[in-house]
Amino acid sequence: MEDPSEIIQKLQLAGKGRAEREEHYQTMKVPIVEEVLKNLLEDLSTENLRRDRGSVVEDVKDLLLHADPLWLLNHYRQGETLNIVHLYIDLTVSLTLYAALPRCETDIGELPNSAYSTIPGRAQSVAETFQLLLSKLSVRPLQASSSPAELSPDSVLNAISPHLVIFCATHCQERPWTNAASRLAADELLAATVQTSGCKTVVELLCGSQEEGHGALAIVLHLMKPQMNKNTWKLNPATKHVFRWLLQRVRRPWLSEHLDTVLPPSLLFSDDYRTENKILGVRCLQHVIDNVPAAELLQYNRAQVVYHALFNHLYTPEASLVQVVLSCLLDLLPLIEKPLVTRGQQRANRYDKVFCLILTHMEVEDKIPLRRVYAKHLPVFIERLGILVVRHLKRLQRVILGYLEVYDGPEETARLCVLQAFQSMIQQAWPRMSMRLEILLKSLLRFIYDVATDQSPTPPRVREELLQDATQCLILLNRCCERKVTVLLEGVRQNCENATVLECLLRVQQDV
Repeated sequence: MEDPSEIIQKLQLAGKGRAEREEHYQTMKVPIVEEVLKNLLEDLSTENLRRDRGSVVEDVKDLLLHADPLWLLNHYRQGETLNIVHLYIDLTVSLTLYAALPRCETDIGELPNSAYSTIPGRAQSVAETFQLLLSKLSVRPLQASSSPAELSPDSVLNAISPHLVIFCATHCQERPWTNAASRLAADELLAATVQTSGCKTVVELLCGSQEEGHGALAIVLHLMKPQMNKNTWKLNPATKHVFRWLLQRVRRPWLSEHLDTVLPPSLLFSDDYRTENKILGVRCLQHVIDNVPAAELLQYNRAQVVYHALFNHLYTPEASLVQVVLSCLLDLLPLIEKPLVTRGQQRANRYDKVFCLILTHMEVEDKIPLRRVYAKHLPVFIERLGILVVRHLKRLQRVILGYLEVYDGPEETARLCVLQAFQSMIQQAWPRMSMRLEILLKSLLRFIYDVATDQSPTPPRVREELLQDATQCLILLNRCCERKVTVLLEGVRQNCENATVLECLLRVQQDV
């Protein structure tokens, strides 16, 4: 094969007409594009890349910069059988591999940052090369060609765009193997891919439009599938991040079509022993739950499998993981449990099972971050259980009153959430409040007095919010206990000298 510089010189044909260019190619004996691509692919082997340090990539870039779109999409030999589309796919894959991450053989699926030192520069160079190719493919002839030797630019673009999406998703995120320049290059390449494909957004590129059918997502997931099984997903540190990047951009109604493809990797990531991978997997599961119809999740017991995977995570001591798991369960449980109005007095269900486990953990938990996470979700579970929360009333009361006694830091996150749970408990289980009035009233009065006389660095705004929520609890108790609280507080008012406490008691008595 001729030197790339010689080929480039022969391709300097700006301003010539179509017929003149074809005649010039034959006169100058310009090699056909298939031969050039085949030789470039040979040069893009791993050995050559190590030796030449990217010089072959620069040759490809120069060639694409000066090549004419007509030459890139034609061949001129009779009987030529090489498939030029496959050659462009192979070229795209080879360039992508040049900027690929090193293989990770460790069990944690991560490499030291120093292992990625050359990746950003390579990714930037490859992204620029791909942009040159897209610029050539974006050129459309004024008249449709009748030559069977000339390919449509769309046929090449459709074939390589799934590979470009994976490349962009790998290098557009803020990760140890990217820098500002490589991320910018990847973003620009993604925008160029969307524009050249005739789409308006990345979502349209992946999912297609209702008028024109499917997008590139099915092929992208098919290309990634070999990298997303239990034996391979940790070999490439970018795989899980690319998968989540793709998943986040696919919503209703398109995601249900790919449910069988996206659910197994999400469960696989969530089942890993590392907390960050569990969190990533649970977030993927929540996206699936929120964007797939309930009927499809319930089919083949998919929802049951997801529920058991999430429930097992509740035994973890990591607050960040428990936070996402509880949020995900709150989205999943309405799909697999009937609404309260149709349940009647059914046996305990999954709501009860999760709620019991939360109360068990809350009773013995001494870590502030976990206490805050549990307290944050407690009001929602009480409201979901409704009147059936009476099944757990004894333990729930013990947990709420116990949390009110423990200072939670300046922002008082846990105690504010527990006061919301207190109000929810009164509203949902009001028929049982009169028999518990004495202990609840004593606890609330003690809490109000402690907050009013507190000398801790709690901001006045937070202190006022605590007092308002506690006062609201007294008002709700008074309403559901036939105004007994008002009578009992009369004696307290006569013996209390704290102005803040008296103000709270006055609000209760003024409630009509």
